[in-house]
Amino acid sequence: MELLKILLLTLLAGLAMSAGALLAQREHIRPKWLEHEFRHSVLAFGGGALLAAIALVLVPDGLGYLGIDSVLFWFIVGGLFFMAIDILLHRYRTSASQLVAMLMDFVPESIAMGAAFALGDSSNGLLLALLIGAQNLPEGFNAYRELRQSTHYKPARIVRTFAVMALLGPLAGAAGYIWFAEHPPLVSGIMLFAAGGILYSVFQDIAPQVKLARHWGPPMGAVLGFALGILGHMVTG
Repeated sequence: MELLKILLLTLLAGLAMSAGALLAQREHIRPKWLEHEFRHSVLAFGGGALLAAIALVLVPDGLGYLGIDSVLFWFIVGGLFFMAIDILLHRYRTSASQLVAMLMDFVPESIAMGAAFALGDSSNGLLLALLIGAQNLPEGFNAYRELRQSTHYKPARIVRTFAVMALLGPLAGAAGYIWFAEHPPLVSGIMLFAAGGILYSVFQDIAPQVKLARHWGPPMGAVLGFALGILGHMVTG
């Protein structure tokens, strides 16, 4: 029964990518300034949710089974790995950098969520599911915009692709529940690896795109995204 819950939660969190793509199809919002501010606010909300996942789940839970040296190692290696992927994407000028970044967040977090349930920490598992969905929505929004601008893919094809990618969540969640939970230090390492990588992504990709000259609404998106994490943490805790 608990495995079924994990499969459902990870699938719903993954389908938030398609929901973000559907939201991104809303073009030409009037007035024009509102369209720009809305887009930037959506990105900032995702950044806030990502930071909440780091601060409230991934790092606190990742500290549980590892010493200081291992904690620092996995956290820094996560950041370095995401940086290496970012450099490769830039070098080959791929049109799917946001898509790759979205999957790099989604898969390890889904593994961590499945493992959390297996280790008896269902409250943090539920919180992580909420935050994964909250961050996948704006990441799907951003990835859709990137693919539409740089490829000839039709909107329906992009949405379907994101829906298929959502199946990676249940696979990763089941792996975390069945296999990885037998090795708690490994799960801690995965959490810290994801936390380091996500932190790199926030400051490399999301935060620079949020700022708008003479507009103050978008940064509040980050505050609201983090506030959602706090609310979930208090409710599930």
